[in-house]
Amino acid sequence: MSVRVSVSPALLAWARERSGVPFDEVASKFPSLSDWESGRKEPTLKQLEKFANSMHAPIGYLFLAEPPEERLPVPDFRTMGDEPVRHASPDLLETVYLCQQRQDWYRDYALVNRESPIPFVGSFRVGMNVVEASARMSQALSFGPAERGSNWTEARSRLIDTADRIGVLVMVSGIVGSNTHRKLDPREFRGFALADELAPVIFINGVDTKAAQIFTLAHELVHIGLGDSGVDDVDMSVQVANETERWCNEVAAEFLVPVASIRDFRVNRNNLTEQLSRLAREVKVSTLVVLRRLFDAGFFTLEQFRAAYAEELERVLTFMEARSGSGGNFYNTQPLRVSRRFARAIIESTQEGQTLHRDAFKMLGFKRVSTFNELAAHLGAGNALST
Repeated sequence: MSVRVSVSPALLAWARERSGVPFDEVASKFPSLSDWESGRKEPTLKQLEKFANSMHAPIGYLFLAEPPEERLPVPDFRTMGDEPVRHASPDLLETVYLCQQRQDWYRDYALVNRESPIPFVGSFRVGMNVVEASARMSQALSFGPAERGSNWTEARSRLIDTADRIGVLVMVSGIVGSNTHRKLDPREFRGFALADELAPVIFINGVDTKAAQIFTLAHELVHIGLGDSGVDDVDMSVQVANETERWCNEVAAEFLVPVASIRDFRVNRNNLTEQLSRLAREVKVSTLVVLRRLFDAGFFTLEQFRAAYAEELERVLTFMEARSGSGGNFYNTQPLRVSRRFARAIIESTQEGQTLHRDAFKMLGFKRVSTFNELAAHLGAGNALST
């Protein structure tokens, strides 16, 4: 006989709404959902466990007296139009928590190995001259147009590598942890920064286009330069109200596309898409960033810019939705997901017996010793573990 569980209907509705999955879609998996949420019927324990897992909600939350108030553990700079976004999905929350766990581990590792604080962290202040801040970034990161390679993938890799060299842990992934069924939504967030003088972390939403990821990475590097943490949507279409976000956008844009470099550009509005694409390919940034810089340089009125931006954004989103393909070779993508610097450090620490296999596997996102050894070999890190 199945055991029914007394659970508050409000908690069930909260878990469903928190997941962001439409009611009809949830009800197709759980036909008694309406009865559960109205209190006419109680789920069995097995049904409740399946429901919690499907909604990505800790089952313990469903036994609370009232829905918990979940807040991001770092400042939230995301906006919808000009209004701040108050809700964070389970995908975003879990991604931030996982990156914080990795950061905590690496901070301890850095202390044990007597690593020095990273000079770049906290070297900026909001309001300093944008061109000066951009020049400091260029000096620290060596990412001028001639140093960006031949395509966006190469440019992104080079910027990640230069950030890694100065001590920043850059993690790029389009999924939650290692769960390929939980794809991150770039419309919810594009990246976040977790500042720390020993273990600064930047996470980039890998579902976004490579070109867009480059701007997001530059934006988050400015946050690290400020010594600030935060989650961003990096919206170039609006003049954001938050002073810090506005300044970070300005510095990142100047770092990637100095206004002085496009003063002589000629804009043919009858063939704008082709022109944006050409210039974007030259400087290895997104067409949306190019469009914003042209506006900053005075090529568009605000009304013209907003209309052009909306049209180009729709084109980019359509392109993203049409993309398909696998995630590539695991041993190439995994160091990108967790940061090459982090992966090498935790592999070596585990091989030396300083970190438990269980903890290393959890933070790296797999369960097998053979996978660990293959990744170690791919990174050229130490000796293989025995099974």
